[in-house]
Amino acid sequence: MKKISILLLSFTIMQSLAQNVEFEKKNFPGKKDELNEAKDNIKKGDEIFEQGEAYYRDALPYYLKANNFNPNNAKLNFKIGLCYLNSFEKKKAYDYILKAFQLDPQVDPKIRYYMGRVYHLNSEWDKAIQEYQYYMNNGKMKAEESKDVQKKIQECYNGKTLSQNPVRVWVDNLGPEINTAYNEYSPVITTDESVLMFTSRRPGGVGNKMDESKNEHFEDVWVSYKNGKKYTQAVNLGPPVNTENHDAAVCLSPDGQKLIIYQGGVNGGDLFISYLVGKVWSKPENLGKAINSRFHESSASFSYDGKILYFVSDREGGYGGHDIYYAEINEKGKFEKAVNIGPVINTEYDEEAVYMMPDGKTMYFASKGHNSIGGYDVFKTTFENGQWTKPVNLGIPINTPDDDAFLALAGSGRRGYYSSASLGGYGGMDLYKITILGPEKQPLLNTQDQLLAMAAKPVTNLKVEQAVEVTKPKMTLLKGIVYDAKTNEPLEAILNLIDNEKNIILASFKSNAATGKYLVTLPSGKNYGIAVQREGYLFHSENFNLPADADYQEITKDIPLKKIEIGNAIVLKNIFFDFDKATLRPESFNELDRLVKLLTENPGIRVEISAHTDSKGSDDYNMKLSQKRAESVVNYLIGKGITADRLVAKGYGETQPIDTNDTEEGRQNNRRVEFKILSSK
Repeated sequence: MKKISILLLSFTIMQSLAQNVEFEKKNFPGKKDELNEAKDNIKKGDEIFEQGEAYYRDALPYYLKANNFNPNNAKLNFKIGLCYLNSFEKKKAYDYILKAFQLDPQVDPKIRYYMGRVYHLNSEWDKAIQEYQYYMNNGKMKAEESKDVQKKIQECYNGKTLSQNPVRVWVDNLGPEINTAYNEYSPVITTDESVLMFTSRRPGGVGNKMDESKNEHFEDVWVSYKNGKKYTQAVNLGPPVNTENHDAAVCLSPDGQKLIIYQGGVNGGDLFISYLVGKVWSKPENLGKAINSRFHESSASFSYDGKILYFVSDREGGYGGHDIYYAEINEKGKFEKAVNIGPVINTEYDEEAVYMMPDGKTMYFASKGHNSIGGYDVFKTTFENGQWTKPVNLGIPINTPDDDAFLALAGSGRRGYYSSASLGGYGGMDLYKITILGPEKQPLLNTQDQLLAMAAKPVTNLKVEQAVEVTKPKMTLLKGIVYDAKTNEPLEAILNLIDNEKNIILASFKSNAATGKYLVTLPSGKNYGIAVQREGYLFHSENFNLPADADYQEITKDIPLKKIEIGNAIVLKNIFFDFDKATLRPESFNELDRLVKLLTENPGIRVEISAHTDSKGSDDYNMKLSQKRAESVVNYLIGKGITADRLVAKGYGETQPIDTNDTEEGRQNNRRVEFKILSSK
């Protein structure tokens, strides 16, 4: 009896503190003008509100003015809450929805559902589950709505689970140089993070027009460049990439020389590609019927070698809404028929924002399915033993109860960039940088308190302990500048990436015509040859033998190209012999065939093939071994049709070192084969 009395007393006190006040004269004596103004604001807000959810946020200022006059009206608080739930600032709905219920528990048939939503968005999992279940048990709903509520309940259980197992993560808002009060999303980066492009719906785009269906500006692509540790003030990429319609950043190749964009004015949305020619982006070209359809194609990502395009489409025949597909590029440079990536990754819900890591086997994507905690979450899967693994949710705080998508990781795997609407910010979706700090340590912060505290201001230097696993890639990033060895002028050149063991070209890239810059990613587990070629120049070769367990590394290597002139020489870095012998190994044939091609295209030149050793062994032995190795190369060339009178074989033994013989690396550099032009007709 005592317990019942206390509950009744608590209810009576709550009712006395929270009275629903209607906008009527009797409730506001002596305030006729203020009341009429408030009612007029409500009328104006209602006219906009009734146009649909896309316009709710435009009704909000009028409702807030009325609420300043009378903050205790249940219906008005409920409408303000709905406006915020459909705005860039969803978390602000929390106080208004809860107050609407406090003022009048019958304010709307779906009030308990919306209470579940605001608790859900605030990561109050148990309260959200309770409200969703109450609505399920007491509300009248169709099967589709019932399924949606059941899914949201499961998302809350997922959230509870993912609030365990902490690791150390920094989350940083990219700041006002990148973010605005409008939506910024879909970041794409070069592998070395030097260039950041993204999509924004801010004013000031090409055409500066509004998309009436969304009540937002049309999308445009914006770009920023890294300067030290920060990005410069973003600028509009401009025509021809941006038009007066929707233009969104989709994929930037690892070297930053190819850009895939989405254009919304074609066939419900198609994918286009633009090329960086010097410092100017070319007019975007439609990717064709193998990729685009009469349905909606959105995000995309190239494999590291540019031979496979992964993309998203809601075309017929999928597993749900938007699915991930892939299309291989054949030897003619054309896309083969697109293939659905399958039910391990695709669900009955939407998949979006596909991103392939440069290691060639790790994929990140966003999904509303799997074990999402609400909206789009970011997931990871890897290609192992010929199939994709079960996707793993990256966890909190990367994922939140709202939409989180478009993760682009740097080559190191230590930093990533993505868009989120739930971390406070400058308004709408903002771009954030995440930094994985390494092995698990004792948590220093409370995740729940931190997520609640950060809603009031943009996130900066936020460390959160939470479940996330981001791959440390097994790969090497090679970058630098190709230039004329004599004039230092930057050169556009072709860089062929070769599998020395299989003697095949894996991929071809170009250095930039204006800057000479190049960037190539090399997944671990192969013996790579790199051949840099330009007409009128001797080719340049490099060798990188990367074991399967080789960790991520960055190598900067500028490449001088020498013109085909008398006296110029190059080191043939992909010539290999059996140990202590003059027998050429098959891995050498690709390099030697390039030499055959050079000699065939320049029939007037006569050359010396010289072989060199380190200082191990006697002088006499090294001289004889080097002579035999030079002769082996000459014999190969003769066998390919080069006449003997154009070739001179010369062994120098250890007499012409180019590095120290005191280290293994130095001795390796000294063991070499060189090619030198002796004369030209």
